[in-house]
Amino acid sequence: MANETLEQLGNALEAAQQKIGAVAEEVSEQAYNELVAIRREKLRGLQEAGNDPFELTSYPQADFAAEVKESFVDVPEGEQGRSVCMAGRMMSKRVMGKASFADLRDTTGNIQLYVRRDDVGVEEYQAFKKFDIGDIIGVRGFVFRTKMGEISVHVTEIVLLSKSLLPLPEKFHGLKDREARYRQRYVDLIVNPEVRKTFEVRSKFIRHMRNYLDERGYMEVETPVLNTIAGGAAARPFVTHHNTLDIDMYMRIATELPLKRLIVGGIDRVYEIGRIFRNEGMDPKHNPEFTTIELYEAYADFHDMMDIAEGVLSTAAKEILGSYRVTWLGNEIDLTPGWKRMTMIDAVREYVGVDFEAISDDEEACKAAEAKGIDLEGCERTWGTALYEAFDQRVEEKLIQPTFITMYPVEVSPLTKRSPKDPRLTERFELFINHCEFANAFSELNDPIDQRGRFEHELALREMGNDEAGMMDEDFINALEYGLPPTGGMGIGIDRCVMLLTDSDSIRDVILFPTMKPLDKPESAKRAAAGTNCAVPAAEQGPVDFSKVEIEPLFQEFVDFETFAKSDFRAVKVKECTAVPKSKKLLKFVLDDGTGEDRVILSGIHDTYEPEELVGKTLIAITNLPPRKMMGIDSCGMIISAVHHEEGVEKLHCLMVDDHIPAGAKLY
Repeated sequence: MANETLEQLGNALEAAQQKIGAVAEEVSEQAYNELVAIRREKLRGLQEAGNDPFELTSYPQADFAAEVKESFVDVPEGEQGRSVCMAGRMMSKRVMGKASFADLRDTTGNIQLYVRRDDVGVEEYQAFKKFDIGDIIGVRGFVFRTKMGEISVHVTEIVLLSKSLLPLPEKFHGLKDREARYRQRYVDLIVNPEVRKTFEVRSKFIRHMRNYLDERGYMEVETPVLNTIAGGAAARPFVTHHNTLDIDMYMRIATELPLKRLIVGGIDRVYEIGRIFRNEGMDPKHNPEFTTIELYEAYADFHDMMDIAEGVLSTAAKEILGSYRVTWLGNEIDLTPGWKRMTMIDAVREYVGVDFEAISDDEEACKAAEAKGIDLEGCERTWGTALYEAFDQRVEEKLIQPTFITMYPVEVSPLTKRSPKDPRLTERFELFINHCEFANAFSELNDPIDQRGRFEHELALREMGNDEAGMMDEDFINALEYGLPPTGGMGIGIDRCVMLLTDSDSIRDVILFPTMKPLDKPESAKRAAAGTNCAVPAAEQGPVDFSKVEIEPLFQEFVDFETFAKSDFRAVKVKECTAVPKSKKLLKFVLDDGTGEDRVILSGIHDTYEPEELVGKTLIAITNLPPRKMMGIDSCGMIISAVHHEEGVEKLHCLMVDDHIPAGAKLY
């Protein structure tokens, strides 16, 4: 049979299989186990025959799919094309009698293989017919173009280099479950080749940043990940223990303080690209470990840092993507240089309608903010806090195109130099794109006396229960006392930059191995401390000791049935649950209430539950309450929880019901 006819038949068969695969259900567990057993039996047969693929240690791979196809030149009839030696994963196989086709994928792409019995030999061809999709193979042969026009390798030698013992998921359509993709990124990369492009962009962006700064005389350094003090940011650290020294240590929450020590030491332009660890909530834009670049330049200020931020991001887009215009989360973003710059006071005046420049009194500022619906619960009642909360809750969400917001209040900028024009403000900026923070920069505080006072203020906040407040760093103050020159400093979130350049909607899409809750996760420490368990029915937990329970007195005032009936209690399914930024207690629920439209409700139960453990649960909510602003977010209803006290300590259980109850079911 002619080669081209075989190829046409093979392609037709593959197309039919794809169509079947698109509508077929997942292979049953029993069938999957049978496939695994067959593959293991094939391996056993190879090993018994003395052909154990796992004994091979190398293969002389010399040619790659992309280059082979790009450099291909048709040869005159009767002449043989370029000889190649290639290796990679077999992604498909179409066996038809004495000749077969297969697809080989290497690190650069795919190429078609043409395998004929008369060319490779009977034994080798019979062995090839037993190869499975996903096997790692090596081939020798020559390149030719089929009558259908596809550049292919005519195989003269084929060898099994590694046996794939597990079948690839959804053979023709890749791994669709996003959580499974994150947990098994290695499978994700095999079956979804486009995922690799995201991480190629990430690699190019990091390389671009290094080149950009190296060309400007910066020196790259490395600073400790483990520290005795968590400093440089307002964040909750991870705590570990050093056995030899017998001390608790903190995984770094920023690289700022050691880098500024290097400026004191005379390294005038310095940067570090590294992992940061913050023991905080997880959502589409936050992962507990993430990558930043922090850079510091002596004799510069925050205006110079703005120029660098704008320069590095705009040139990266142009160099990597070929355009200043990118699409991210449905919005077209224009990164052409010349980004908007405005002070926080101007931004709040424009978007909120409060002129903080005309207010000097703390309480007057707070009342003006609260009159516009700004939530100041749990905040210091100062002019600066009111200004910042107004911006945070109302302005940030409106910043789509690249915008530098400058001159932050001193209350939220403990490491920043005060403005000579207004000591309530600092020379600081944050860069926002599509209502997301990308960079944070200062004219660095170099007054050791002022810095000590700022640290003492952070300590006071810490003693009040704010576990994100900073610690006293005596050694850093000691360094400042030797003299820190006027310095500009900046931190840029690399993960978010990659999200922007790849149009990714989740930080997990741009981190190869994002943090995931273990599938066999034990009971949450928070719930254990609170005496709750959302997974095990009470009857299965054994006897419960209620002897120390304190119950709030029942209401004595009766409510008529008509008033009670107006409250609409419904079963709701938790689609998403995330921590509300800058709130220690609030969780944001995205709920299915049976209407077909998502409902958002905020609930202050984060001190009892982690957000990820509530996803997929069926809860009870009141759905006909008017929307209420909480941290600038409309909360449309109330999640129902049961609350009691034991020995003066509040215990909370979020009401969870049988998952068989559908979303929207009404409670009577």
